[in-house]
Amino acid sequence: MPIRTIAEVARAVSLFFGGLFAGFLTTVLVLELTLRSVEGQTYTLVRQVELVRLDDLATATLIPALIATALVVVLTAKVRGHALRLTVTALALLVIVLVTSLLFNVPINGDQLAWDVQAPPVDWVSVRDRWQIAHAVRTGAAMLAFGCLSIAAILTRSTTRPATSSQGAVPDGLARRTPGAVG
Repeated sequence: MPIRTIAEVARAVSLFFGGLFAGFLTTVLVLELTLRSVEGQTYTLVRQVELVRLDDLATATLIPALIATALVVVLTAKVRGHALRLTVTALALLVIVLVTSLLFNVPINGDQLAWDVQAPPVDWVSVRDRWQIAHAVRTGAAMLAFGCLSIAAILTRSTTRPATSSQGAVPDGLARRTPGAVG
């Protein structure tokens, strides 16, 4: 299989899982903001229910997004341009998401699983706030990464389109521009 085809598939996988992950984190952020008005027992119960499978979903979407994005960077590193810079930026943002998760969210998740629903710890509000701030950071980074991946995909698509003239296809990575053309 040609490297170009592998890169295109990796870009599609990156975009798909990056979008799913960003959407998932946004949904959790909305839920968490809604939970700010509830008492400790309700918060603890909902968090423990969330943690039954949501960590699995996070892993199942973030890891493929990271791997596919890294693969796109490696396979397209020789083709300099905006698409590569955006993809590298997206990869860096996804790494920030992973590091934030591992340093802040995952340890707090483990602690919250051990909380007694009937008697949450006295500092549950400050723990909730730390988790939510870290989650907001990673959600923002994931959304920016998805935006970068989306724009990079559009740029890549517009620069690898075959020419419509009788002169044949445009070489890989080069765009045929005509006066007045949008792109």
